[in-house]
Amino acid sequence: MAKERKYQNNEVLIANKQLGKPALHDPVIISRLFKRITNRTLKNIRPDKRRVITRPFRPASENHTTNIVNRILTLDEPRVKALLKQTLKEFAHRHKDIQAVLSKNYQHIESYIKAPQALSEERKLLLGACFTMEYSIESAALFNPSVVIYPKQNQMKKGQTRVIFSFRATGEGHISSIVFRSAIIDKDNSIFLEPVSPYLGTPEVVLNRTYDRELFKAKLEEMGQFSEVDKAIYQHLVTRFTPEEMGQAIYAVRGSNIFTAADMDDTVVHIKWLAESNYEVFFPHGQLISERVIFPLSQNESNGVEDARFVRFVDDDGSVTYYATYTAYNGREILPQLIETQDFHHFKISTLNGPMARNKGMALFPRKINGRYAMITRTDGENLYLSYSNNIHFWFEGAKIEAPENPWELIQIGNCGSPLETKKGWLLLTHGVGPMRKYCIGVSLLDLKDPAKIIGRLEEPLLAPREEEREGYVPNVVYSCGSIILNGELIIPYAISDSDSHVASIPVDELLEKLLKKGK
Repeated sequence: MAKERKYQNNEVLIANKQLGKPALHDPVIISRLFKRITNRTLKNIRPDKRRVITRPFRPASENHTTNIVNRILTLDEPRVKALLKQTLKEFAHRHKDIQAVLSKNYQHIESYIKAPQALSEERKLLLGACFTMEYSIESAALFNPSVVIYPKQNQMKKGQTRVIFSFRATGEGHISSIVFRSAIIDKDNSIFLEPVSPYLGTPEVVLNRTYDRELFKAKLEEMGQFSEVDKAIYQHLVTRFTPEEMGQAIYAVRGSNIFTAADMDDTVVHIKWLAESNYEVFFPHGQLISERVIFPLSQNESNGVEDARFVRFVDDDGSVTYYATYTAYNGREILPQLIETQDFHHFKISTLNGPMARNKGMALFPRKINGRYAMITRTDGENLYLSYSNNIHFWFEGAKIEAPENPWELIQIGNCGSPLETKKGWLLLTHGVGPMRKYCIGVSLLDLKDPAKIIGRLEEPLLAPREEEREGYVPNVVYSCGSIILNGELIIPYAISDSDSHVASIPVDELLEKLLKKGK
C-alpha cells in the first residue's frame, strides 16, 4: 500500500505483478520467462463510454436541412432562449467549451439563412446545436495498444519513466479513432496511469497547401485509378498545385463535356480521397494527452483509423521523431498511412506509397539501418517482408523473411509493432492466426546488421488467449501494436478479443537466451 499512497494523485494501473495461468507449453518459459501481470489491476484500460466528442450532424438531404432551419427560425425569441438554456444545462458540463462548438457548427449551415446578420446569438447557437451530435468514441472497445517513451521527462523522480499508450478506440458503427493515455513506470516496472480527463477534444485540421503533380499521379496509378479523365485533369495542373487549382482543373474538364457525368464523378471521388489523405492536425498545448483524439477526418478513413503502430525514431543526427503507421478504411478499401509528430500536439498525416506499402500491418524500425529506413511489412497479407527505403514515404523493394510455419500461425502472420533493439539482435513480436482464427503473439530475433536474417524464433506463442480472455467483440484474440524495453524487461501492452487492453512483461535476457537456443 505504500506505493499506492506515494501516487495518491494518480490512479494505480499496475501496482504489482503476479504469475498468471501460463499460456505456453514449454516448461522453461513457463517457469522462468513468462510473467503475466494480474488482470485485476487493469480495469483502467477498459473502454469508457462516457468519454464523448462532438461531431457535425448533417441530414441526408438538402430539403431536410432547410426544414430544420426554417423550424428554428419560426420560434419566438423567449422560446429560443429557453431551449438553448436547457441544451447548455444538459451538455455544457460534458465539453470544455460547448458554445464554441455550437458556433462553429452553425457556420456550416449559415448559407441556408437569407439574413443571418439579423439573428440573435442565442438563435445561432440553437441552430448550431441542432446540427451537432455527440459520439462516444470508446463505447464498443479500447484495444490494440502501443507504447513509447514520452517526449518530455520533466518532473520525474529518479528511476521513473513517463510513457504514452496509444489505443484504437471504437464506437458506434465500428468507427475507429486513436486515443492516448500517459503513465509513469517505476524502476521495478510498476505502472501508474496518470489521471484521465473526462473531456475529449478534436484538433484543428489543415489540408496540405500544395501537392507534387508527379507524386500525386504516381499514387493514383498505384491505386489503379489513373483514368482518361485524370489525364485530362492533369493537363491543367502545374508542377506543384494547390487544392484550389485542382478544383479549377476539375471544373475545366467537366465543362468541356468530353466525359460523362458518371465518369467525372467517379474520378473526382478518388482525387479528393487522395488529397484529403494528406493533412495536419493541431492540438492546443494546454490540452492533456488523454484529451486528444485523432478521429477519422478524410473520406478514405471514414470508417476508421486502425491499429496505429507508434515508434520513437532516432535519426542519425540524434533528433527524435515519433512515427506511426496505420490503416485508413472507408468501408470498402484500405489505404496505408503515416503519422509523424515530435510532441504529440502537432501531427502530420500522409500516404505511404509503393508496392511494399500495401495491405495492413507495417512497422518501422526505430533507427536507420546502413543509412536507410527499414520497415517490416505484410504486403501479401500472409507473410512478413523486410523493406528498405531512402524516403520514408516510398517503399518499392522488399524480401520475404518469415512465413507461417507453426501450428498456431497456419493461416497468416503479421507484426505486433516495431522491432526492438537489444545487444543480441532485433526483437520482433509477431501475431499468428491459427485454426478458428485464434490470434497469438510470438517472437523472433533478427540479426542486428542484417535484419533479413532470423537468428531465433520461438516455436510456441509468447502470449495466447487465456480462457477468461477469449470473449469479446472478436473472440480468441490477443494482439499488440507496439512494446518497449525498460529496466531489463520487455513490456507488452496487448488487447484481448478486440475489447479492452492489458499488459504483460518478460525478462529480456532470459527471452534472448531462449531465442538464441532455439535458433541454433
